Amino acid sequence: MEVIIRAYTPDDAAAAAEIWNQVVEDGVAFPQLDLLDEVTGDAFFREQSFTGLAVMPETGEVLGMYILHPNNIGRCGHIANASYAVRRDRRGLHIGEKLVLHSLAKGKELGFRLMQFNAVVANNIHARHLYTRLGFIPLGVIPGGFRMPDGTYQDICPYYREL
Repeated sequence: MEVIIRAYTPDDAAAAAEIWNQVVEDGVAFPQLDLLDEVTGDAFFREQSFTGLAVMPETGEVLGMYILHPNNIGRCGHIANASYAVRRDRRGLHIGEKLVLHSLAKGKELGFRLMQFNAVVANNIHARHLYTRLGFIPLGVIPGGFRMPDGTYQDICPYYREL
């Protein structure tokens, strides 16, 4: 399947919010609880350093997305952070890998020196394997750092990689 990654535009607000909301609703990866609509989604996606969309070039169908922004401010502002979301019915097709690789190149292009993921949920095995395969280094474990939808807690695992 051919997929291209392109920059978000306000015309993408509904599709991007829908994909983002699927991950929020699943409750197993993003810390957010609130869903986005077209207005709040557009504001959120435009305030990032970059929002990228994975699309099918022949149809323009949006399959996934990522947001990229500083992980911190000031003296730590050279460290990027990113979040990735793939449409439920398109997961398992390596779209996430394309999004991660694009975000690494885009982060470097924007002047970031490192990429850090603060809260990869320990049981998100597919993401953890992907990050390790792409050269990310695990930084340890934060016990019980993520509250699951059923009220139980999972460990989180921070990762980083030089750009």
